[in-house]
Amino acid sequence: AIKAATDKKICYVINTHVHPDHIFGNIAFKTSGVTFVGHTKLNRAMTMRGGYYLQLADRLMGLKFGEQHLIPPQLTVKDEKRLNLGGRELILKAHPTAHTDNDLTIYDARTKTLWLSDLLFREHIPVIDGSINGWISELKKLETRTDVKLAIPGHGAVVKNWPSGLKKEQAYLEMLRQEIRVKIKNGEYLEDAVKSVGLSAKKEWKLFEGFHRKNVTTAFAELEWE
Repeated sequence: AIKAATDKKICYVINTHVHPDHIFGNIAFKTSGVTFVGHTKLNRAMTMRGGYYLQLADRLMGLKFGEQHLIPPQLTVKDEKRLNLGGRELILKAHPTAHTDNDLTIYDARTKTLWLSDLLFREHIPVIDGSINGWISELKKLETRTDVKLAIPGHGAVVKNWPSGLKKEQAYLEMLRQEIRVKIKNGEYLEDAVKSVGLSAKKEWKLFEGFHRKNVTTAFAELEWE
């Protein structure tokens, strides 16, 4: 698809976080002159999870991946880094723990396009693999940006109505946090929360059954220590 659009060489491959649907494509771009880029914590996350992801690919999809599919970043971003592509500059930002602990966003000032990756889910239910408090906090910062014309989520349709395109995800995460806090305050246990928290959102999200209870479990483990 890239070759059909341009004959220019690929210089950078940017991994926005560690999840396998975002890193296993790296091998298709592994060639001379290509630099892999990621959050400063990405390499550690790939090392810790890589073996499990390889097993998962085999078990769920029959894909016989190996260590060669785990390509770590050669260039890392701790806070912010700018990549000059020649007449177009990309601004890469490393975020505090939110969806994961290695979230990276990319902004193209020329077109006012922001790649949010999995900091934003649309249609597909959000998946918490980091911090619910951190994620809500990052979304509050992001919604104040006035320089975004187009936002690209990690899952779902492109956002053209910024920042209202964030609202549904924000509402889900905030509802989850509020209901879990009530459970904790009332002395209820995780088992109780998993059975009842957030069920009102079931019809609003795809793959709800596959991920919602995990979200409750992850968020409860964080919030009970507040």
